[in-house]
Amino acid sequence: MTYKKLSEQVMELSNPQRSDTFVKMFQEAVREGKFDATYMPERFTMPKQFNRRGSTETYQRDTREMLFDETPEFTEWFDGVNRELAAARKGGTVKLSVEAIESGLINFEDMVAETRRKMQASYEKGQALGKGRAKATKKKK
Repeated sequence: MTYKKLSEQVMELSNPQRSDTFVKMFQEAVREGKFDATYMPERFTMPKQFNRRGSTETYQRDTREMLFDETPEFTEWFDGVNRELAAARKGGTVKLSVEAIESGLINFEDMVAETRRKMQASYEKGQALGKGRAKATKKKK
């Protein structure tokens, strides 16, 4: 049985910016019983650089150290997780802008149809609201 620290395993990740996600996945796997690990009375700093909102300043986070048994099952699990975390993540939705429409990232015709649908729904809501108020004032008289 060879024991290894979580901090040592994190250093073997091919993409250190995903170390926080790896630690969460590691803890979940331990909780589910995929392999054995125990907390240690120390902490380590993850290699990921976090950005503060509205600032160019970066910082790092600490997490609890864990000791685990490095088994063939763990090695197989780690290889799969490392491959998954190394793959490029899908970017977020494209922000609506003239550049995005001109470059073809956003379909202009789809946006026009969506705008018309929203405008029609708003118009119908206003008409229904007006009819409801008209009926209410007629009943009061």
